[in-house]
Amino acid sequence: MSELVIEGLHAEIDGKEILKGVTLCIKSGEIHAVMGPNGAGKSTLSHVIMGHPKYAVTKGDIKLDGESILGLSPDKRAKKGIFMSFQYPAEVPGVSIGSFLRNAYNAVSGKEVPVLEFQKFVKEKSEMLGIKQDFIKRGLNEGFSGGEKKKCEILQLAVLSPKMAILDETDSGLDVDALRIVSEGINRIKSAAGMGVMLITHYNRILKHVRPDFVHIMRDGRIVQSGEGDLAVEIEERGYASMG
Repeated sequence: MSELVIEGLHAEIDGKEILKGVTLCIKSGEIHAVMGPNGAGKSTLSHVIMGHPKYAVTKGDIKLDGESILGLSPDKRAKKGIFMSFQYPAEVPGVSIGSFLRNAYNAVSGKEVPVLEFQKFVKEKSEMLGIKQDFIKRGLNEGFSGGEKKKCEILQLAVLSPKMAILDETDSGLDVDALRIVSEGINRIKSAAGMGVMLITHYNRILKHVRPDFVHIMRDGRIVQSGEGDLAVEIEERGYASMG
């Protein structure tokens, strides 16, 4: 059982305070949806958890399994078991998905896995997600649609099998079919790995497929209201202005 604890977190960028005392606890097997309007601090929270160097934590702490990770670089946080998907994944021409996955897995696990063994492992994960093998040979996000980029990130999530997954607007730019495929992938990985999930989103539509245990509403750098999954439906009906 793992636990990611955020305690009274304050953070700033270029001297401007963005997070103003965020407290949150995510345990293995739980899905926490973090919602809120633009500028609420949702993406900043994800970047600070992952250790983005542009953000400075001025107060509070972030702990994984009782150990503060504030002094760790992003790669060391990844090795501890934290994964983050990006709202706009970057293209990396000339690097295949398969090669990227193997290097990422070796870096996070700290061991060198033989090529054939890793190929078999990736094939099992891709088949679980309904991803064809030709996809693995393509350049990382090169010429990908929004749905293909997000599908690639879900495959990364399956391969790395982290303790905690921070998914920043995974539903951004997805059509109905892509949303269903990505959502099914998250559910399968979560069931298989038992990881904790923080899912950042503006809308309830992905939460109809990925059912959250808890929903948190952010506004002006704070969590102003928390509740169970039904809170997302209430937001859809009433809007963020009525919350908190």
